[in-house]
Amino acid sequence: MRAPIGPFEQVRPAPECLEELTRPVADAIRSWSGGVPAEQIVYVDSDPAIADTAAFVEHYGQELLRQSANCVVVAAKRGGETTLAACLVPSGARADVNGAVRRRLGARKVSFAPMDTAVERTGMEYGGITPIGLPADWPLLVDRAVVDMPYVLIGSGSRRGKLIAPGKLFAELPGAEVIEGLAFAG
Repeated sequence: MRAPIGPFEQVRPAPECLEELTRPVADAIRSWSGGVPAEQIVYVDSDPAIADTAAFVEHYGQELLRQSANCVVVAAKRGGETTLAACLVPSGARADVNGAVRRRLGARKVSFAPMDTAVERTGMEYGGITPIGLPADWPLLVDRAVVDMPYVLIGSGSRRGKLIAPGKLFAELPGAEVIEGLAFAG
């Protein structure tokens, strides 16, 4: 099998390699019933030492920067309560945490969630957190540019490997809301 983007050697449909994925990601793919078939989500094996975006695109090609997205976990505070949410933005951009994210979540203050909180609450590894398999009750704010990409490279739930899926899939995830201008150039 060949990946729809990128020069990856080891490529398999994600439903055929659930054992390579963290439990929440595997469970989400196993139970997927969206309009995009689960078989269109592919897993590509990669070295965990180069999981971070800059190292990854340096190794696999700069064009992947325009074909990938990062999922960040944020903590929104209002009235003494904290709500966790996730934002999916193009890898070459930054989530507008103090503007669009704060307004959409109706929060007084929004910040990136502490690493240990993000890891514990998602069941995923830091540096591999992905929108597929997030807690279903979390808001998932998705930048419109991600949904408009033909294919998007994202984390797999761990630092080893990545997932590639059609951009329109991200609008179908639990809690997803597509937002124009969620991110700005990084």
